[in-house]
Amino acid sequence: MPELPEVETIRAGLDRWLPGRSIAAVEVLHARSVRNHEPGPDHFAALLKGRTITGTARRGKYLWLPLDSGDALLCHLGMSGQFLLKPAAEPAEKHLRVRLSFADDQPELRFVDQRIFGYLDYADGGAELPASVAHIARDPLDPLFDDAEYSARLRRKKTEVKRSLLDQTLISGIGNIYADEALWRSRLHWAHPVAELSEEKVAELLGHIRDVLAEAVTQGGTSFDSQYVNVNGQGGYFSLVINAYGREGEPCKRCGDPIRREPWMNRSAYSCPTCQKPPGA
Repeated sequence: MPELPEVETIRAGLDRWLPGRSIAAVEVLHARSVRNHEPGPDHFAALLKGRTITGTARRGKYLWLPLDSGDALLCHLGMSGQFLLKPAAEPAEKHLRVRLSFADDQPELRFVDQRIFGYLDYADGGAELPASVAHIARDPLDPLFDDAEYSARLRRKKTEVKRSLLDQTLISGIGNIYADEALWRSRLHWAHPVAELSEEKVAELLGHIRDVLAEAVTQGGTSFDSQYVNVNGQGGYFSLVINAYGREGEPCKRCGDPIRREPWMNRSAYSCPTCQKPPGA
């Protein structure tokens, strides 16, 4: 699932092309892609027609396009959602779900989603922050992220550190890939209890999280397959420098021992058994 670096890469790409452009028409090709808009696809399209996009915004893994009406076009990419900018004459993608054309006849915006877990929605009054996103915490790259408040809330939790990193009400934008990477850099096992972390260790972890996310944004995100691409259809390159996730059996880049994969919450957790000792070891 796309995490903060992938969504930020897409937002930045859209920000170069969309602000100031007026929507001429909206074509919904699969109703499930606008399933949260209860009045239906035709009403969704009618609301957007004639509106001008005024910017781009993101919180964690959520992306939205503020409109001149004060409302917003909200998007969650799900597992395989893609925003692509393509000339109108270019053939439609196999999994094209929603198409937005513009009054200036410049490249149209296409929402492509193979598995249809992602969605678009019309957020009334959501230009600043859509109501459905308000419960999502700020991400650690947000200038208004409060380190002290986060540390205090985290250390009151009775949970393990990796689970806490994926709690989007506590800190947003982090998923499986970047959690494993930040924990590897912090020499923390994924099951370490957060209540046992010192303020200094939380500060160190936050520093590594920010470094990992910033580096991944610079690399255009992480692509292991064709399901994540930027607005130009290109994949990201952070997978080439990753230290933990997906490297089962490969030598740890720090100590040389094989990276271990363990089942975790119907997913996997990757760690070095030597550098990241399990709790109580």
